Amino acid sequence: MKIISEKEVKEIISAEKIQQIIDVVEKGFADYAAGLIQMPPKQYLDFKEYQGDLRIMPCYSSVLKIAGTKIVNVHPQNPQKGLPTVGAIVVLNDAKDGQPLAIMDAAWLTGIRTGAAGAVAAKYLSRKNSKTLGVIGAGQQAFFQIIAAVKVREIQEILVYDTNTESIARLAENLERLGIKIKKASLEEAAKTDILATTTPARNPIVKNEWILPGTHINAIGADAKDKEELEPEILKRSKIVVDHWEQASHSGEINVPIERGLITKENIHAELGDVVAGKIVGRETDEEITIFDSTGLAFQDLYTAHLVLHVRH
Repeated sequence: MKIISEKEVKEIISAEKIQQIIDVVEKGFADYAAGLIQMPPKQYLDFKEYQGDLRIMPCYSSVLKIAGTKIVNVHPQNPQKGLPTVGAIVVLNDAKDGQPLAIMDAAWLTGIRTGAAGAVAAKYLSRKNSKTLGVIGAGQQAFFQIIAAVKVREIQEILVYDTNTESIARLAENLERLGIKIKKASLEEAAKTDILATTTPARNPIVKNEWILPGTHINAIGADAKDKEELEPEILKRSKIVVDHWEQASHSGEINVPIERGLITKENIHAELGDVVAGKIVGRETDEEITIFDSTGLAFQDLYTAHLVLHVRH
């Protein structure tokens, strides 16, 4: 069994190689839609007294012939202790005999595959002539959403909002190394863009309905657990909603609170992204419609990305 460190993972799937991750994640969505992947919904262990949780995400691909299980924690208070908010490992097993193939650090892997999923959604759901990208929240996931989005659309301006100006400065510095420039913006300015990525841990809506213009595509990334939401429910009511996984999204995605309150139902969900990628269901149909991708993070994204790491490591 190979043990692959965070340093090795970062070298193999560095930010400069984001296109490779976009490609494998897109393939994963297509394979999932084709019924070639077993993937139960993620399981949660809630550590309420510590304001954190642990998530267990198993998956098997009959295409790759391997299974992967990710164990990931999310503890928003960790930075105050000098620890990362998200920590994760992935264990890969050979399907033929069940033997473990590798265990690898998956914090960076989780971040970059989430950015890749946002890019896949933008590729199929945003207007082809999208020029502006807005990002709300300037943490690590903002970095991944930006480096991935610029690969699928010719973005000319990137507007970023965060309550912490130091986070924006740090993000700008990290992106400048890759030749990408961002501008500090207000919450409203960031929302009034062609593509909007929300990457906060908000539990009350921070994006107002009145700010979202016709034709906008939204990658709703931050809401990944029960009771989290970043968008006013009125935005969802006037949008074409695409989820990564219906059952998972209904319990822990951007739609979870509006679903629980009866503001929207399953009938309001247009499709799962895999069905759009596979061509089973049409994504965007007009330049005026608002589209939303509700991303909760799927185990096959980890499996396909981890498989890429293992393949290169060999």
